[in-house]
Amino acid sequence: METVTRLENLRIAVEKLREGGATIALVPTMGALHEGHLSLVRAARERADHVIASIFVNPTQFGANEDLAAYPRQLAEDSGMLEGEGVALLWAPPVEEVYPEGFATSITVSGVSEDFCGAARPGHFDGVATVVCKLFNQVAPDIALFGEKDYQQLAVIRRMARDLDLLRPHADDIIGIATMREDDGLAMSSRNRYLGPENRRRAAGLPIAMRAAVSDLESGADVDAVLNALRAALLDIGFDSVDYAALADAGSLEKLTSPPTAPARLLVAARIGGTRLIDNLEVGRSEEAQNELSAARCRLGA
Repeated sequence: METVTRLENLRIAVEKLREGGATIALVPTMGALHEGHLSLVRAARERADHVIASIFVNPTQFGANEDLAAYPRQLAEDSGMLEGEGVALLWAPPVEEVYPEGFATSITVSGVSEDFCGAARPGHFDGVATVVCKLFNQVAPDIALFGEKDYQQLAVIRRMARDLDLLRPHADDIIGIATMREDDGLAMSSRNRYLGPENRRRAAGLPIAMRAAVSDLESGADVDAVLNALRAALLDIGFDSVDYAALADAGSLEKLTSPPTAPARLLVAARIGGTRLIDNLEVGRSEEAQNELSAARCRLGA
């Protein structure tokens, strides 16, 4: 695996990888890699001839009250993990390479970015959209892969790519990969390392409470009642606060107040012991997913 830190070297390396018409997949990360990130790399290898991963702790997506300096940085360890997964090229630029002196441009994606994490972290998605657009222009991948755990981020990036008529990748080639979870169901996240043993045990109740809410929503229960019960359940199991618990359209992220008739997402952000966790689950499974679930229940004798 080749590692590059300068844009001129990146462009030379990408051009070499493209020889013979080879395709390229990009997996953008901020490092502190875990199995969820590696699942994106594996999915990328199945879809393209070469995989490029980026590691860049993006300062513009951190708010004034968020500690950029405390974000975990472990480039040597991350590099070894990526090489072990067959990544061809690691793009690991310093801040000044991405934001040179005089940099004065920011991308705002209205609508889809304004609620949920956008409301809790003002300016966060401007930083995300700007740096991802730069990464797309720098690498010009055929496809790019992101985890569905950060579902609002994925929606913002797809909207940005569509609105700006990006071709590499096209909005339709920005691929969401299902959330990887720990054995107890908690979504994998670099933030999980900040949880002490007791809070880690309690945090496992988040996906359990969310699955119960999804079941109620899919049964046609009152949306407000289900969401209120979900918030209360999270507080009961030890979460300090709930930033939001909402049902939203899967594409536009418009909040829904009645049982969905189209694909939707249950979105949650909650804090425990000073750590903010986010998660989301599909609501209104496809017919194929419903059939798979029924078959699994039959195998289990349910």
